[in-house]
Amino acid sequence: MSRIRSLVLLLACGCGIAQAAPFAYVPNEKSGTVSVIDVADGAAVRQIAAGKRPRGIAADPAGTRLYVTDAAANALLVLDAARGALLATIPLGSSPEGVNASADGRWVAVAVEDTNSVALIDAATRTRVADIPVEGRNPEHAVFSPDGRWLLVSAENAEQVDVIDVAARREVGSIAVGRRPRGIGFSPDGTRAYVACEVAGAVYVVDLEQRRSIATIPAGKNPAGIAVAPDGKNVFVSNGADGSVMRIDAVRNVVDATIAVGKRPWNMALTKDGSRLYVANGRSDSVSVIDTAAAAKTGDIAVGKLPWGVVIR
Repeated sequence: MSRIRSLVLLLACGCGIAQAAPFAYVPNEKSGTVSVIDVADGAAVRQIAAGKRPRGIAADPAGTRLYVTDAAANALLVLDAARGALLATIPLGSSPEGVNASADGRWVAVAVEDTNSVALIDAATRTRVADIPVEGRNPEHAVFSPDGRWLLVSAENAEQVDVIDVAARREVGSIAVGRRPRGIGFSPDGTRAYVACEVAGAVYVVDLEQRRSIATIPAGKNPAGIAVAPDGKNVFVSNGADGSVMRIDAVRNVVDATIAVGKRPWNMALTKDGSRLYVANGRSDSVSVIDTAAAAKTGDIAVGKLPWGVVIR
């Protein structure tokens, strides 16, 4: 048995505290679990209990803590990634969705649908320090810029992304995009953001300094998730109704490949080197793995019911 497998078994029985890496973590909304995928082996090796309706997921920079929104409990769950233990439950407003952690690990942001707000969490004290109202109704994602200065917020009932000044803890403007913005990803230098707009069927490229859209890239039906390559050269968008992922050449702002995946692909994550993309397929109860250079699916990994997204640490 490999050393990695041995470590996983130790963790599963609570006998060890070390953790091999990397792992992909997948919240399963209808199973009440987070599936843990060994990226090296390409298999789900264990399940972590995560409330009754886990949706959004994020991790701290070290990969030791997981942040999972539980829509049934209206709370953010803080989990020990290695042991799966629940460390804290932070109350939120009704129907929390996407969660994101700042690059420095200081802050966690949660989009809260029914209160049309973003909850800002101090990661060190595990306390909610602000509830920031936004213009868009039913916010789904709140994503930090790489420098942690801004949050961009998408909402199901909107035609803009709202801009939050993190230090000021308030919305300071909005940027017009297409109808029903969903997934958001930043270029590595933070100068651009890519926004998947579901009803518009397109990805909007946003210039952060000018605070305006500078390009519109046609996508498939119901684009939802966004993942940006670590070198910024490619952007990936999942198309929920098409069961596909498109690769976008970020220099030319054109789609250069389309890859078939499972049913209802939703949110996604890339490995640190950008070589593989993991795609949560909500209606297939699986995660598709894509070789990004070849633009080809290499396999599907069974997880729980209705996987919502992926984070890799």
